[in-house]
Amino acid sequence: MFSGFFGGSVKKPQPAELQPVVALVPVRQAWTARIGEVGFPLEVEVAGDAVVVASADGTVASLDARTGRDLWRTNIGTPIAAGVGSDGQLAAVVTRANEVVALAGGREMWRQKLAAQAFSSPFVAGGRVFVLAADRSVNAFDGQTGRKLWTQQRPSEPLVLRQSGVMLAVGDTLVVGLAGRLTGLNPLNGSIRWEAPIASPRGINDVERLVDLVGTVSRDANTVCARAFQASVGCVDAGRGTLLWSKPANGAQGVDGDDSLVFGTEADGRVLAWRRADGESAWSTDRLRYRNLTSPVVVGRSIAIGDSAGFIHLLSRADGSVMNRLSTDGSPVAASPVLAANTLITVNRSGAVYGFAPE
Repeated sequence: MFSGFFGGSVKKPQPAELQPVVALVPVRQAWTARIGEVGFPLEVEVAGDAVVVASADGTVASLDARTGRDLWRTNIGTPIAAGVGSDGQLAAVVTRANEVVALAGGREMWRQKLAAQAFSSPFVAGGRVFVLAADRSVNAFDGQTGRKLWTQQRPSEPLVLRQSGVMLAVGDTLVVGLAGRLTGLNPLNGSIRWEAPIASPRGINDVERLVDLVGTVSRDANTVCARAFQASVGCVDAGRGTLLWSKPANGAQGVDGDDSLVFGTEADGRVLAWRRADGESAWSTDRLRYRNLTSPVVVGRSIAIGDSAGFIHLLSRADGSVMNRLSTDGSPVAASPVLAANTLITVNRSGAVYGFAPE
């Protein structure tokens, strides 16, 4: 009866058993491709009708989203620590040697050394490559030459998460997650335009005080909704730089949404929907408890979520009910699924890439 105190182990919660599902959204596997194993925070970048993917061994590839065929593929000769960012012309990754490497058409254009590690994919826009580093610095490089244009350094907390952070463009503002704040920067010189806190540090030690914005965000016009790691989900008006709402939430993955709802997965596998207007709960489901879920992506009238057993779950946007379940090779899904050219694309830790299309 005292095994929990004397040499025993705490029993890990068992993943929820999957029930038989009726395919209310008919989907077929359209193609499969391969890259190397993925052991870093991967973001699958959509660039028109292509997706850009990368693997830990240094492979970077652009695939036709409709067929899975290589548009180009190369190996940068150095293991990759974060990626991929792309605007359709230029792609960028960060190596384990703390270098940002830019590629065009599969050919290396330049590489530049960073002052600190980076775990977030570079963001490529407006002829520039932006990199969020683990020392809370934002670095801007000229997309064609690699010349450093500016660095914005914020006060650095002792700890940082080894996973993708937040960077996107809203109008002429570069929006970046710095600790628990969404921060609007002038992309031309890095000056700060506004800051909006989604979560604030709490607790008495460095671990308890760790606050980071993570993963994918949900943008609708000027409204950007994001997750603070194991603290909250909130929405910001990125035009005015003001917080609209923030609600407690205990998750580690990013969010997605539509014009009325924001969707996210909690650390215990619950899937939640918040009303975009005010953050009030719209629905929640326990059907995928303890299945180590990815962040969701909106696909038609459903949301798609990957798990650690390689399944892709399609849940109703309206109420979270199961609409279909797709199988892959059984290895964990490595990144949030993406939608490109009407094809749902997923990448597994094994390096298998799958394209699923409507029947």
